[in-house]
Amino acid sequence: MSDEKIAVALVSGGLDSMVSAALARESGYVVLALSVDYNQRHRVELAAAARVAAALGVARHIVLPLDLSKFGGSALTDDIAVPKDGVQLDGIPITYVPARNTIFLSLTLGWAEAAGARDLFIGVNALDYSGYPDCRPEFIEAFERMAELATKAGVEGEPFRIRAPLQHMTKADIVREGARLGLDMGLSWSCYDPAPGDLHCGLCDSCRLRSKGFEEAGVPDPTRYAAHP
Repeated sequence: MSDEKIAVALVSGGLDSMVSAALARESGYVVLALSVDYNQRHRVELAAAARVAAALGVARHIVLPLDLSKFGGSALTDDIAVPKDGVQLDGIPITYVPARNTIFLSLTLGWAEAAGARDLFIGVNALDYSGYPDCRPEFIEAFERMAELATKAGVEGEPFRIRAPLQHMTKADIVREGARLGLDMGLSWSCYDPAPGDLHCGLCDSCRLRSKGFEEAGVPDPTRYAAHP
């Protein structure tokens, strides 16, 4: 693959990372997909990540174990209830996982340098999101600068580019993009607190944002919810 244009894409199993990786493929990249098994409450998303990676025809998919529940500090990695009373509009929600995207992008950077890739794709967005600080454009720009300082490739004049193609999209925009790309968005998983029977709970922040996106996009929602958002 040395003569091909390679990108490493973070693929969580969620809708955003699915669309981001699909855009990498559409742009002509050979896509390497990285998922992280961080012992998250919603580990069902890893099965979705495998489905998404297979559907996109990635060249390789690695699921890397890294147990962040040892640190805790989040409703996704600790014995803390996932809020179900509506999307939090102020402050940083308890579903924030400490430094998650910093950790994940660092792992992506390591694989990219080893594989000869210089482009990293991540599905963050700064509009319809849950207020996480590591989804902001300032974070992406700062990580890109850090990557140039921290790597052999960067020091030797081969900088890395952090591609966040969904950065300024609403969730409805992302759904429309998924439809344009012909993706089976039902393969993806968004729920933070899965209900019995492999159902999205319908009430956590992520379910509410997902449902709102499909509704506003005017695209049929393939998601099976335990409760209607």
